Amino acid sequence: MGQVPSIDQGYSPDSSTHLRNPSLAPHHHRYTVNDLNLNSQEPEDIFLNQQQDYTSEIPDECLALIFQSLSSSDRKQCSLVCRRWLVVEGQSRHRLALNATDEVNSHLPAIFSRFDSVMKLALRCDRKSVSINDEALTLISRRCQNLTRLKLRGCREISDEGMCALGKNCKSLRKFSCGSCLFGANGMNALLNNCSSLEELSVKRLRSINDVFAAEPIGPGAAASSLKSITLKELYSGQFGPLIIGSKNLKTLKIIRCSGNWDRLLETIAGRRNCLTEIHLERLQVTDIGLMAISKSPDLEIFHLVKVPDCSNEGICAVAENCKLLRKLHIDGWRTNRIGDEGLIAIAKNSVNLVELVLIGVNPSSVSLMAIATNCQKLERLALCGSDTIGDPEISCIAAKCMALKKLCIKGCRLTDSGIESFAFGCPNLVKIKVKKCRGVTSEVADWLRARRVSLAVNLDVDEIEPEAMDVSASDEGAQDDGVEYPSIVSGTVIGGGGNVNAAAAPSTSNGGRSSYKSRFSLFAGRTFVACAFRRLSNGNDSSNDSL
Repeated sequence: MGQVPSIDQGYSPDSSTHLRNPSLAPHHHRYTVNDLNLNSQEPEDIFLNQQQDYTSEIPDECLALIFQSLSSSDRKQCSLVCRRWLVVEGQSRHRLALNATDEVNSHLPAIFSRFDSVMKLALRCDRKSVSINDEALTLISRRCQNLTRLKLRGCREISDEGMCALGKNCKSLRKFSCGSCLFGANGMNALLNNCSSLEELSVKRLRSINDVFAAEPIGPGAAASSLKSITLKELYSGQFGPLIIGSKNLKTLKIIRCSGNWDRLLETIAGRRNCLTEIHLERLQVTDIGLMAISKSPDLEIFHLVKVPDCSNEGICAVAENCKLLRKLHIDGWRTNRIGDEGLIAIAKNSVNLVELVLIGVNPSSVSLMAIATNCQKLERLALCGSDTIGDPEISCIAAKCMALKKLCIKGCRLTDSGIESFAFGCPNLVKIKVKKCRGVTSEVADWLRARRVSLAVNLDVDEIEPEAMDVSASDEGAQDDGVEYPSIVSGTVIGGGGNVNAAAAPSTSNGGRSSYKSRFSLFAGRTFVACAFRRLSNGNDSSNDSL
């Protein structure tokens, strides 16, 4: 079946001719099994009847570096030149992605005989196909004992037995990601008990666990000291609680649409010294109690709060007042009006290091926006989406005060041409502005702004009709279903927050009001323009993985 072998970056001349260096630059190539020449005869040298082959004097290491600069088709052709090139081309690949259906089972010995230096492996199977089984995973784990990254997607035929073999044979794993698999707690525990170097773990939709009350807890095992990043999606808190609590050096925690009461778990984490620098919470049962527990993480730099209707200004104030190192804040208020001016003013007063702010589905007033624009002088990226109170005065305030702003995204706000015109002279460092679903903005003002600021990229969409209820989800975790990064997929970057200044015009903050808004917006749960487009705006400005 089809597979995507690729090579890594950089090569050390001091390495052996077997080229087992895991740091070659990534080049992805898509093949069928036949393209890999696994069963064909080795090619004859093309210089037999010609003059001397001067390429024979090129060391294998240099030849591998040459291969990495070639296109996919050229690289395949080079592997057919001679026996030596075939061997070097195969051994210089450290990344491989396979279509992991059961049809590939018979080809696995030949695949991993040729590509015997694979250190980063992705096995994916679609829903309509039968995946590889425990026997195949055991064979792979024996052939790839130096594996450092493994990604499993849709491998429903793999059980706890296969995971046990993986843990015993691949003890050098540093990153593991699985999604839509059917192995259970025993398989996860077997992996964690054997892989003492595991640093990143991503677990999404373990379908074999049906009875949450009878589920066996999952602990960190031998990875208690090494785990630095945990991502959980559509799971149960009680089962993975020991894993989170027992990870002593955890820095990144992402919890998405997981059932259970998370306040208690967050309080337990806060009860001991932790080094959390990044937290993502999306669609969870979390209240201000949980946010107050998070506020006891003094090293917190990145915080995403997405569609958690029970959180309010009180919790946001606690985070802002205690987490002084906060650099990136994403809030999706889900238009519940529970997060508003009070919380945003607390952010403005305390988060002087803020460089990225995304507010979705909230209604801040000019007072809170003025405070943010005045006090957050390092703010470089700003997104304002789905707000009923942001208009020309608020945008003009941003243009006048945000001197460091480089990228701005505005969606679904009550904005007109007048507000856009303020950027003709405001925000001197602005390099890109994106406006969408703002009915009062015309294409003429975009052309006018481009003429006055030639270096400014203006992206304006005036043709779309704004829906009655607009989805402005901040989450991009759906795009991260691939878990292990080949290369890493940046995490989502859109957030929402806001404050209501007109109680009469604002949605109800009662429980009944929240319920109606939850049911209303639950119809629009997918990723949208804001998460995708604003992420492209940032285009990797930060050195960390968490670009906008």
